[in-house]
Amino acid sequence: MALPDVINHQDLLLTLNTNEEPIVKEALPGVDVWPLFLDPENGIWVIRAKFKPGVTLPKHFHTGVVHFYTTAGRWNYLEYPDQPQTAGSYLYEPGGSIHTFHCPEDSEEGADGFMVITGCNVNFDEDGNFMNIMDAGWIEQVVVEVAKAQGIDKLRYIKPKAGAGMSID
Repeated sequence: MALPDVINHQDLLLTLNTNEEPIVKEALPGVDVWPLFLDPENGIWVIRAKFKPGVTLPKHFHTGVVHFYTTAGRWNYLEYPDQPQTAGSYLYEPGGSIHTFHCPEDSEEGADGFMVITGCNVNFDEDGNFMNIMDAGWIEQVVVEVAKAQGIDKLRYIKPKAGAGMSID
């Protein structure tokens, strides 16, 4: 078989280094974010996030799967207190799962992790009442708005489109 023709020509690699990109501080309360890949049309969002000690996110239902790799610190789901996730932990979350992210107050460095998320998080308050839906489009709107407020005019992330490119193209 012959080598296939190139379908998507690339003059350069679509790559980001979070050590060189600005972090969006407090994209959500207590959560700093680097958006890496945001595809609202297909419901895929890839982010690196730093969670401050004491942060508890709303209880949420996943419509798709999540791959979460913890690079530093410690966190756990309130529903699974005996299974803390620490540096080097990889967690697979199946679609349909429900849990509450928590970074303990005594986790001095908080937590840092890389997530590949499909679908959305349907968020609920402490009483189980619907709050909102977080998906790739919502995340994109929030991080872009917060970044602009912080003076970050050119937030770079990979965003598929005709001819695939970076968000600033």
